Amino acid sequence: MTETTPKYRPLAFGITRGVLREGEGGVAYLSAETPLPPYAHRMTDRLVHWAEVAPDRTFIAQRARNADGSRGDWVHMTYREMLAKARAIAQALLTRGLSPERPVAILAENGIDHALIAFGALLAGVPHCPVSTPYALVSKDYEKLRHVMATLTPGLVFAADARYAKAIAAVVPADTEVVLGEGRLQDRASTTLAELLATEVTPAVDAAMANIHPGTITKFLFTSGSTKNPKAVINTHRMWCANQQQLRSSIPALGEEPPVLVDWLPWNHTFGGNHNVGIVLDNGGTLYIDDGKPTPSGIAETLRNLREIAPTVYFNVPTGFEYIADAMETDAVLRKNLLSRARMFFYAGAALPQAVWDKLHTIQEAEIGERLVMGTGLGMTESGPFGLYITRPEVATGDLGLPTAGMEIKLVPTDGKTEIRYRGPNVTPGYWRLPDVTHESFDEEGFFMTGDAVDWIDPQNIHLGLRFDGRIAEDFKLATGTFVSVGPMRARITAYGAPYVQDAVLTGINLKEVGALIFCTQAVRELARLPADAPWQQVLESPAVQGHFQRVLNKLATDSTGSANRIARAVLVAEPPSIDKGEVTDKGSINQRAVLKHRDAAVQALHADTLPFTLKPQ
Repeated sequence: MTETTPKYRPLAFGITRGVLREGEGGVAYLSAETPLPPYAHRMTDRLVHWAEVAPDRTFIAQRARNADGSRGDWVHMTYREMLAKARAIAQALLTRGLSPERPVAILAENGIDHALIAFGALLAGVPHCPVSTPYALVSKDYEKLRHVMATLTPGLVFAADARYAKAIAAVVPADTEVVLGEGRLQDRASTTLAELLATEVTPAVDAAMANIHPGTITKFLFTSGSTKNPKAVINTHRMWCANQQQLRSSIPALGEEPPVLVDWLPWNHTFGGNHNVGIVLDNGGTLYIDDGKPTPSGIAETLRNLREIAPTVYFNVPTGFEYIADAMETDAVLRKNLLSRARMFFYAGAALPQAVWDKLHTIQEAEIGERLVMGTGLGMTESGPFGLYITRPEVATGDLGLPTAGMEIKLVPTDGKTEIRYRGPNVTPGYWRLPDVTHESFDEEGFFMTGDAVDWIDPQNIHLGLRFDGRIAEDFKLATGTFVSVGPMRARITAYGAPYVQDAVLTGINLKEVGALIFCTQAVRELARLPADAPWQQVLESPAVQGHFQRVLNKLATDSTGSANRIARAVLVAEPPSIDKGEVTDKGSINQRAVLKHRDAAVQALHADTLPFTLKPQ
C-alpha cells in the first residue's frame, strides 16, 4: 500500500463478478456470478426467532416525548415484548375481519406504536400501509391522502394522535374504525391503542401465522405520485425475505454481528420501512429511531442521537450526509462516536455530491486513520428495494455496481440510452387494483421496466458494474433535435454549486437552449451575510449569492461540449417545491416533470428573458 492509496476500514464485498449474455437487437442480460442462498419464507418467522434466541435484546428504541414536545430518555422495546404485544394486536385485527380488501392504514411517524400496529398486522396476515405523513399534516387539500384511502378502502385507520384529526375528518369514511395511539378525537368515536393491546390472544393468531406464505402481502407502499396519482406497490413476504438475503449476499457485514442502526428514514418509503427495518429484524439487531431529519430545524436531534448511539452501519440521504459532514468538522464528540464502530456509510435517494464525499473521507482519515466505504447502488420500491450494489471501495458518485444475487437485469437500448429492467424474487407482482398498469409495467419476458438509464463504469471490465445515467422519461430534445441528458447535468450543477444547491430542474424542451431552475440550500444565508430574518428572495438576490452562482454557471459553460450540456440561462428559485403538487417527496427528492408542469410560466419567462436576476454564462 503506497502513501497515495487510500486506506479503508475493512469491508467485504460479496458480489464482485458479473455474468453477461447477449440477446437480440442490442439487448443484454447481466446477473451476479454468485447464486442466491436459501432465504426465509416469511418475515414473521424472524420476529419469532429472535424473540426466542435473544428475547431481552432491544429491537426498537425511541426517545420519550416530554410534555413540551422535546425528546427525553430512550424507551426500549425488546424482541419478546414486541412479539407479545403484536400478537394481541393481531388478535384484535382478526376479530375485526380485516383482509387485503380491508387493510390497515397507518397515519404516524416512525415510532414504537407505529411498529406495534405494523407487526400486529404482519402476524395476522393483514396488509398494512404506512401513509406519507405530509399527506395528512402538510397538505392543504388532502388530495393524495384521499386517493390513498380510496385505493386501499381500509377497514381500520391507526393515527398516532389528534394531530391527524382534520385529515381523518376530511378523508376517512365515518364507518371506518379509527384507533389512536394517544388522545381522543373531539367529533368522532375512536378506539385506543391500549384497547387493542388488551385483547386476549386466541389460537386464531397461531393459525393466521401458519397460513402466511411467501406470496402473502405484507404491506402496500405508495409511489411518490410526482406526475400522476400515487400507485400502491404490492409487497410480499417473498420480496422482503429474498431482499434481505440479497443484502447479505452483497454486503456480508450485515450478517456478521447484530446491526445497530440510528435511522430517521420514513417507513412509508421502502428505504426506511423495508430496507432498514428489515436489516434489523432479519439479523437480530437494534433500531434506534431518530426523530430528527436532514433539515435546518431537524438536524440537531439527529446529531444529538449520533453523539450518543454508535451505529454499526449508517444510512442517510445526500442532504443528511452533507449536514453531518459539516457538523463533524467542529464536533469532536460526534466524530468519535459516529466513527467508532461504523463498518460503512450508505446513501440512496439522489446523487451524493463529490464535495460531500471528499469531506467525509478527509474527516474520517483525520479521526480514525482510514476511510469508511460509502456504499450505494440502485433500487426502487418495486424491487424491494435493494437491486444493485458497488463492487469495491473505490467508488465515485453515480456508481451503481452489479446486480445482487438472484436478480437478473436486462439492458435495453432506449432512445439513445440504456434502460435497466429487473426480474427476480424481490420484484413486486404489481400494483394494487391496477391490473392494466401492472401489465404495462412488465415486458414480454417478465422484466419490470424501471425507466432508469445506466451505462458501464468501464465497458472493458463488466465486473466493475454500472453507473447511473439518469431517468429516461426526464430527458428531452432541444429544437435542434439534440437530446439533453438530464441526470448527469443535474449532478454537475449540484456538484459545482456545493454546498449551496439542493437540486436543479432543467428547462428547454423543444427550445434552442438548456436552462435551469436552481433550488438552494439554507447554507446560502451564510453566503449572503444578511440578517438571519432576511426574506428568502432577498437572500437569493444578494450580490454574494448571485456572484457565486455566476461563477458556477461560468464553470459549467467552460466544461460543456455543446448546446445539449451547456446551461445557457438559470434562475435561483425562491418558492420551495410543493409536496401537494408532487414536485417533491417527503424525502426531499425533486421531480423534474412535475416542477416543469406547475412552473410553466416561470420557465417560459426564463427563456423569454423577462425574469429579473437571470444568470447567463460570461
